[in-house]
Amino acid sequence: MTPEAVIFDFGGVFTTSPVENFAAYERDNRLPDRFIGSVIKRNINGNAWARYERGEIDLDAFDSLFADETRDAGREISGRTLVGLLSLTFRPAMIDALVAIKTAGFKTGCITNNLPEFDSKAMLADPRDAATVEKIYAHFDHVIESSKAGVRKPEPRIYEMMCEALGVAPAACVFVDDLGVNLKPAREMGMRTIKAPFGDPAPAIAELADATGLPLRA
Repeated sequence: MTPEAVIFDFGGVFTTSPVENFAAYERDNRLPDRFIGSVIKRNINGNAWARYERGEIDLDAFDSLFADETRDAGREISGRTLVGLLSLTFRPAMIDALVAIKTAGFKTGCITNNLPEFDSKAMLADPRDAATVEKIYAHFDHVIESSKAGVRKPEPRIYEMMCEALGVAPAACVFVDDLGVNLKPAREMGMRTIKAPFGDPAPAIAELADATGLPLRA
């Protein structure tokens, strides 16, 4: 069935993934592989990272709480250090795919987990790229930012909110994200899910082409 809507994550789909930066930090500091991710996934909807993404705490509180959580896990990392790793660059091919999908008449949405003081523009490696964020956002019918909505992926409610805003059933949607944990609830709701792999958007774009019937190219 051809979908009515395509819903995208932002960071890790239209840009490089923060997870890639986390991995580099871990290598440089001789931390266990995926150490940061393991802390972020622990108590996934109630830890400091989750609370910060929902806008429930500020940077000062996150800085302290994340340091506590990582210290308890074996190696202390401050929250400010983690935020400093959110330095992303664009994936032009995925931006082109969004434009083609929107131009073809599909409804489009973006569900992004972000931070109160650090929106999509603030996470860019080059501040001069900020205008590109506006160009991308202009191709969405609706955007949900976790820090403003008070709900975040992978909480099911945020996917329901997007479906309600677009006026579509989950089964009529394709959802693209770089993290499997965020894809799981969407898939359970009936959405077709596509994982954007780290480093190369081509496989995800090929799946989008298959899902939409459009001649998308990486």
